[in-house]
Amino acid sequence: MKIVIIDYGAGNIQSIKFAIKRLGYDAILSSDAEEIKAADKVIFPGVGEASSAMKMLKSTGLDKVIPTLKQPVLGICLGMQLMCTYCEEGDTDGLGIFHANVVKFDNKLKVPQIGWNKIYDLKSALFTGISEGEFVYLVHSFYVKECAETIASTEYGVEYTSAIQKDNFYGVQFHPEKSSDAGEKILENFLKLEVRN
Repeated sequence: MKIVIIDYGAGNIQSIKFAIKRLGYDAILSSDAEEIKAADKVIFPGVGEASSAMKMLKSTGLDKVIPTLKQPVLGICLGMQLMCTYCEEGDTDGLGIFHANVVKFDNKLKVPQIGWNKIYDLKSALFTGISEGEFVYLVHSFYVKECAETIASTEYGVEYTSAIQKDNFYGVQFHPEKSSDAGEKILENFLKLEVRN
């Protein structure tokens, strides 16, 4: 299986690579459009600030490539947020794959939210073998509002989208590579997803 992690200078790439290695697979890092298109599975990571990450995607033309991908694609953290329509952070237009907006947590809350929190209302093959209320690891100041494409929720002052899906595109706000056994299982489930034509 060919697994490509999109390399655009805004990712927690090594920890994802190690997590995939623990599952018995190798992943390659690439910013090459043809290599990404030829992959069986694509992981779109992201750490950092939305507008600068989007600029990096545009500078490589990957902003045009990612929405056209046909194989299963998993956006992680900022990667998931950039797949949405709009992000308040840096007043940034996203890739528009998910019809959802990314907004900042209320100032009354401690931000960023750092640490373990529960996911619930799980609605996807991504969560096969995962219990309702399972704990995952999160680090973020902005969140995706609940929408028709939400497949898991989390509560932090407000109920928000912790996972999202549309067709072959999946996104998780949490870091599966840092979420212990549950995160490893979710990554494994993603790698086992069937490719739909």
